[in-house]
Amino acid sequence: MEPPDSPPHPSPHKGARRGAAYVLTIGLAGALLLLCLLSAGLGAFDLPLGDVLASVQHRIGLGGHPLDRAAESVLWNIRLPRVVLALLVGASLGCAGALMQGVFGNPLAEPGVIGISSGAAVGAVGAIALGLSFFGGWTVTVCAFVSGLGTVLLVYAVSRSGGRTEVVTLILTGIAVNAFAGATIGLFVFFADNAQITQITFWQLGSLAQATWPKVLAVLPFAVAGLIVAPLYARRLDLLSLGERPARHLGVEVERLRVVLILVVALLTAAAVAVSGIITFVGLLVPHLLRMANGPGHRFLVPGSALGGAVVLVAGDLAARTVAAPAELPLGVLTALFGSPFFFWLLRRTRRTQGGWA
Repeated sequence: MEPPDSPPHPSPHKGARRGAAYVLTIGLAGALLLLCLLSAGLGAFDLPLGDVLASVQHRIGLGGHPLDRAAESVLWNIRLPRVVLALLVGASLGCAGALMQGVFGNPLAEPGVIGISSGAAVGAVGAIALGLSFFGGWTVTVCAFVSGLGTVLLVYAVSRSGGRTEVVTLILTGIAVNAFAGATIGLFVFFADNAQITQITFWQLGSLAQATWPKVLAVLPFAVAGLIVAPLYARRLDLLSLGERPARHLGVEVERLRVVLILVVALLTAAAVAVSGIITFVGLLVPHLLRMANGPGHRFLVPGSALGGAVVLVAGDLAARTVAAPAELPLGVLTALFGSPFFFWLLRRTRRTQGGWA
């Protein structure tokens, strides 16, 4: 018989889950590195993998050698900004999706539910249709970012009552805002000329074709800030998953937690949408896949979703550039084409095994 003060034995299930999390993390990181190298090399102007590595090594002072002028220009001015932007946007959308599902306690939740994406779209489409140019080439990006953040604050303010915010009210308010935003976008399109309509359509379909280093630097601080802050709230999200009342009894300030994480989600999503247009299903499906693989614990799920989102978007952008070459498929269309059937499969699987989403 063990003495009463002996430490408890660790749960074998917990140890196995932790081991699986390490394996998944290493696998996702390896896949992301490989996809980044492939994406940097493949395209209309193919670059051998060895040349890509040699040029990168040369730039960071670890040997290697520079390429000829054309290859260096393609790699450093076109390919690498696009790869890095895909990584940042995918990580932001994946992490935002995991946070939304944790905050709302609903696996159907994603950033678009509370109007962030549609709000950002209104800002971008309005800037294009009205011909605004007060920030030069940055006008559309700035308008999209500000509009996305403003929409979230509006939705939260409208749904708040008596010092509390009910999840159902927040979601219903988001649905109403999405409908209004869709009507506003339609109105802007109605009054736009043909050139503006082409630009609006391209932006709404989602693309990283206009990636540049300045756009990478525009997203970088918001993405890094959000991705650093989000895992700090993983334990409180685990407690919130037990229910609001148990979480409060365990010391979680539920309302404050929601406010902080909704702002983090808004920051991540608005910055991503502002430079890439509307890209759907990344924030919805990536957390689902990781939850199926390693359970619902947010200590792995939140950073893992960021890593998984980066993998999905880098792979999606590579496919968008190469599948129909020399034409380029819209990235948002591609993610929706693959994401929609997978979501239906998830829905049927959950209904069959658990009787629904509840």
